[in-house]
Amino acid sequence: MEHDELKELLDGLHDRYNAPDFIADDPISVPHRFERREDIEISGFLAATIAWGNRKSIVRNAGRLMRLMDDAPYDFTVHASEQELNALLNFVHRTFNGADCIAFIRALRRLCSRYGSLGGYFEQTYAATGDLRTVLSRFRTTFWESDHPTRCEKHLSSIDKGAACKRLNMFLKWMVRSDSRGVDFGLWRTIPPSALYLPLDVHTGNTGRALGLLTRRQNDWKAVEEITGSLRRLDPDDPVRYDFALFGVGVNRSSDELPPTGAKIR
Repeated sequence: MEHDELKELLDGLHDRYNAPDFIADDPISVPHRFERREDIEISGFLAATIAWGNRKSIVRNAGRLMRLMDDAPYDFTVHASEQELNALLNFVHRTFNGADCIAFIRALRRLCSRYGSLGGYFEQTYAATGDLRTVLSRFRTTFWESDHPTRCEKHLSSIDKGAACKRLNMFLKWMVRSDSRGVDFGLWRTIPPSALYLPLDVHTGNTGRALGLLTRRQNDWKAVEEITGSLRRLDPDDPVRYDFALFGVGVNRSSDELPPTGAKIR
């Protein structure tokens, strides 16, 4: 497929899917319930953390978690007593249980205490490194540097082990990107959208392969690098703006919106 033809197709899909109407059943709807920056960051991170499986179940359970946090996720994270934290023990989303949730809250509390906010960590670390790959690596190390149940670690992907880090990249996209659509938040102005990596999952991967954006068969970090590189050739300044376009076609199985066969970009 010719470069201009592919860009025109993806721009059209972007116009269709990157819109508030599409996010009602998406995990990003959870942080959209809040106005305070710190609440958006914490609720967004926790919603992204449990973002696997059925989207309606994700949104429902993330909403339940926000209610358990008194619909004040930042204040709860920073100030909750032991008794209030223990109220989370009954929370569960698939394999993410209440003990995992408490461990995450404790780790977030330490980050907020040290860096002022969750966004403070990411912006300061990016300013020091200039590379989100390094930020992702350091974030996981910093997040788990204090005592925690070892089983919790599986809920935070490791770029150092080659994971696609879909949920972390999705959260970063929400916080960094800004556009006129009102979908992503654009809260972290010191990190450029050009530095982001695509939140790669089975849907974006399958659509990307159909369009010739991705040849690697595994959905791992090497695939993230490849498909993001392809998207950067289409939009160097904001490559992951096509995320909802690729995801929307994939999750809706809208093969009629794609060309009959995939082909490499020419």
